[in-house]
Amino acid sequence: MAMDYFGALGAFVQAAETRSFTEAGRRLGISSSAVGKAIVRLEEELGVRLFHRSTRAITLTAEGQIFHGRCQRILAEFDVARDELSQARAEPQGKLRVALPQIGTHLMPYLIEFQMQFPQIELELDFSDRLVNIIDEGFDAAIRIGMINDSRLTIRPLRGYQHLLVATPGYLEQRGLPIHPEELKTHACLRYRFPTSGKLDLWPLHVNKHPLSFELPQSCVANAIDPLHTMTEAGLGIALLPDFIVEGAITTGRLVSVLQDFIIDYRDVCVLWPSSRQPLPKIKSFVDFIVTRVGSVRP
Repeated sequence: MAMDYFGALGAFVQAAETRSFTEAGRRLGISSSAVGKAIVRLEEELGVRLFHRSTRAITLTAEGQIFHGRCQRILAEFDVARDELSQARAEPQGKLRVALPQIGTHLMPYLIEFQMQFPQIELELDFSDRLVNIIDEGFDAAIRIGMINDSRLTIRPLRGYQHLLVATPGYLEQRGLPIHPEELKTHACLRYRFPTSGKLDLWPLHVNKHPLSFELPQSCVANAIDPLHTMTEAGLGIALLPDFIVEGAITTGRLVSVLQDFIIDYRDVCVLWPSSRQPLPKIKSFVDFIVTRVGSVRP
């Protein structure tokens, strides 16, 4: 007959903590003799004595003390696994705190769809280009530009993006179509300033694979993408904007991409959350939804 190791471990831990086969049996709902027999079989299997026995009490041997610590961790792991499986079967619900970059506002149609699909989840969205500490600040998940290496976090890469220099056909007809980055010196450049650092976003222009080495004009500076997008479509100049924001306008001809052969640019994007053996249903539902809508990494 095969030995019930898990039952024997439970009997051993209860006996070690109560120092009594009788009390251990009472807690487990079995007889004291059943506890004693399980422990004897365990000792025979291990080849060591786990308890000093007397007519008055039982105490752990040195080997028993070592084994007790191991067994406590094994049983604790089982409890965690059982709880996680129970949670995994539960409906996604509760507050879900998500950190996103400012550009993440363009995910709002997806976030609205997610909220409608999971009405029991209370979304709390934090839009900021600040590098938040997901664990210390109590976030359940985050969408981040760039990759990160942190053993405390689980990461799923999403489809990344690149920037394009765009302008309206009317602006280019009036000011001329630039065919070399040097020609931007005479153009109205609409620039983005990072709100956290106050630094201007450098345009990823390269000539012969060398980065642009001269200062660009600053016809207008804004610390948000939407105003730059609006001004560009109004014909006020050339702006560097993410491809997913302007692809519709390029398709319809409202905007034109310029100097594309001189741009070397790709931005990684990922969704991440605190590591655990089994993510909570609310986190899993959010991650799966975002991966489905935004897409995985480009090939």
